[in-house]
Amino acid sequence: MWCVPVLNDEFIDRMENVLKLYAQPYNWKEPVVAIDERPVQLLADARAAIAMRERHPARIDYEYVRSGTANIFCVVEPLTGMRLTRATRDRKAAAYAHMLARIAKQYSYARTIHLVQDNLSTHTERSLIGTFGTKFGRTLWRRFTVHYTPKHGSWLNAAEIEAGLVTRECLGSRRISDLGMLRREVTAWRREASLQGRTIQWKFRVHDARRVFRYEGIKTPRSKH
Repeated sequence: MWCVPVLNDEFIDRMENVLKLYAQPYNWKEPVVAIDERPVQLLADARAAIAMRERHPARIDYEYVRSGTANIFCVVEPLTGMRLTRATRDRKAAAYAHMLARIAKQYSYARTIHLVQDNLSTHTERSLIGTFGTKFGRTLWRRFTVHYTPKHGSWLNAAEIEAGLVTRECLGSRRISDLGMLRREVTAWRREASLQGRTIQWKFRVHDARRVFRYEGIKTPRSKH
């Protein structure tokens, strides 16, 4: 569902910036990577399940016990299918900073890493400085060219597609009771998806945006409800 309350200059500028980025041909020196977070509720069975036996399916009691929450950083390079998706205890500033350090290490050869992300308060240089100190934090942040999606424009983040895949194919309707299990499941899914080389073919372009939202350029915004 697209929710665009006001199509103003800022929204158009950020939207077209991301769409133009997605339209660029692959450049290994400047990879395009998208990141998003997906909260996960950890649930344990209140009663032991009854195993499947001949002519009888396995049975799981509907009652469950809440075991806290966790987070999945969904990280994908759309054009190649390279994934760094990983489960973490939370999505606080330190977790975000360490995730960016992982991305930078993976693309150590890159001249710059184009990073598509939303406007979450932790998605700033301040998180890296607070975690790693001023010198390394600033050095790490400079490895990235950041492209923020506009407010109410998270659908422009390709990592949301990755998050949807993780939710459907990895988590499903199963109950995952602890962080260790979640990490194992997410890691196994990521490895399989990477081996399959599944890419994200982004087809929505700037000319599509101008047609759908009915504007000609950044100087002629129109409200949308």
